[in-house]
Amino acid sequence: MKRALVFIAVCFGTSLSFAQDQQFANLGDFKLQSGEILRDCRLGYRTAGQMNADKSNIIVIPTWAGGKTEQWVPNVGPGKMADTSKYYVVLIDALSNGVSSSPSNSTAQPRMKFPRITMRDMVDTQHELLTKILHIHHVKALMGISMGGEQTFQWMVEYPDFMDKAIPIVGSPRSAAFDLVHHQAQIDAIKDNKDWDGGNYTKNPARDAEYEFGAILLKTPAEFNKTHTREQVMKELAASNSGGGSDANDKIRQVEAMMSLNVAEPYGDSLEKAAAAVKAKVLVIVGKEDHTVTPGPAIEFARDLGAQLLVIDDGCGHQYCDNSRVANAVTEFLGK
Repeated sequence: MKRALVFIAVCFGTSLSFAQDQQFANLGDFKLQSGEILRDCRLGYRTAGQMNADKSNIIVIPTWAGGKTEQWVPNVGPGKMADTSKYYVVLIDALSNGVSSSPSNSTAQPRMKFPRITMRDMVDTQHELLTKILHIHHVKALMGISMGGEQTFQWMVEYPDFMDKAIPIVGSPRSAAFDLVHHQAQIDAIKDNKDWDGGNYTKNPARDAEYEFGAILLKTPAEFNKTHTREQVMKELAASNSGGGSDANDKIRQVEAMMSLNVAEPYGDSLEKAAAAVKAKVLVIVGKEDHTVTPGPAIEFARDLGAQLLVIDDGCGHQYCDNSRVANAVTEFLGK
């Protein structure tokens, strides 16, 4: 969602300096879980820090919904949450984020010709990038926020030998019932918009709805009312339908991927059995009042794993306010 695009910048700072520019890996035609082929698949990524001789200090971080690797930059550097004085950091742009292969940038499969993707497809393309392009076959840790956390859950179950540690932050191992409803509502808001035209729009549709969903879901009512005036909200509502912001077709394909999320599906829908496949040490971080990714499934999975669990109860919701506590927990866990 639109406001999630600035999630890291809002939470952790706004500096956009980085050690290395945007890079791309060409994966060719990639077979998806559905059997469809994603033509000319490419993934965006950035790296920072120095890889040590035995490649034991690598951290991989996928992006959140609509997010781009450049927006992780404020958290990457010496002494930061992804500490480049200790770790070699690989940031990966998830499919359909407007940088990696997406409905908005594909020439072979533009707009709604772009095939539906799943969370497994996102992770499988990342695995191919790491193993076949970057020649990385094992990492110290995988971590991510929101949809990045969901990819982290998928990674730890699907490729259990790939990482020593995993840190999903305000993510989920499978979409809860409430999550599915608001995901579908966001798709419906786009497709029901007068500008939709089957995805062949000239004006990016339903940007006002995008703003509204962000306002309702990313913060608790108390926190939103604390940080927004009535006048400010009316101005933002009036400006929100200009057609700017994230591409609606990209949005739909990423939301569908989040709706597909269920790491327990290959295990008879049992989170307990899925947890038994995990080999990494895990730190699960959730928001107690998170309405974007409701915390129940992540808490249940953490208990099945016997994982370390941190529940952020700061009254802020999905876009948590207690940034230092999260950063400190991640730093401590990585250093163990």
